[in-house]
Amino acid sequence: MGRVAWIAPSVEQGRNNDDMSGDHHDLGTLHAPLETPVHSIDATVKLVCLLGFLFAVVATPPQAVPAFAIYLMLVVGVEACARLPVRVLGRRLLIEIPFVAFAAALPFIGVGPHREIFGLSVSIAGCWAAWSILAKATLGTAATVVLAWTTPVTDILAGLERLHVPRVLVAIAGFMVRYLDVVAGELHRLQIARVSRGDNPRWFWQGRAVAATAGTLFVRSFERGERVHNAMLARGFTGQFPTTAPDAGPRRWFPAIVWPGAACAVAIVAITR
Repeated sequence: MGRVAWIAPSVEQGRNNDDMSGDHHDLGTLHAPLETPVHSIDATVKLVCLLGFLFAVVATPPQAVPAFAIYLMLVVGVEACARLPVRVLGRRLLIEIPFVAFAAALPFIGVGPHREIFGLSVSIAGCWAAWSILAKATLGTAATVVLAWTTPVTDILAGLERLHVPRVLVAIAGFMVRYLDVVAGELHRLQIARVSRGDNPRWFWQGRAVAATAGTLFVRSFERGERVHNAMLARGFTGQFPTTAPDAGPRRWFPAIVWPGAACAVAIVAITR
């Protein structure tokens, strides 16, 4: 009873705080406020550099293996400058596990000529496709992790707006990041309420309670979104968030632009060979 009595007030207090302010627990969990050369670069510059690097990686044919080795060295160099721990990078690379699982099946389901490797018949075209997905997804994810590690979310959103990304998309992204922990906290409270009533589904045929929880979470999230939107309109919100970050001057583009420039040069060489 003592444990239940301790949980209930904190849950109710968290609900009241969330409903009133919309704050979430930690907005900057992906960002590390360090003093490094990469952290000091303007968010707009970093976004353009990231897009240029991703474009070079995607445009490179999978047969150009040396080019991907150069891309890897570029990413490792930036991660070293940003003082990104290998442990943190490895944990955040787990997001690409679905792509790795899909790529692992391509050598066996691919079409075209087959070759026997270690007693298994694999498709040559499927192997190249698997290598392309694995290499490009890993490089792209690692470069994105560097951006999240060195740039606050608010600066990224401001940089996207300065790059003339539609304001609706920027607003949706901002609210998604800001209220992700709020929705997660709501789900946690629903789970506590369900378990406190003796319902703790662990098997597939007990999925009805999980489905009911998901439906309740959707309704509560939708209602909170309406309340927040009405409150913002009442305070004069016009669809544009205020920003105090200055525009990136010409001097701020150097030497950061050298990084995607080198990647694009490697991609051009790999394509034209």
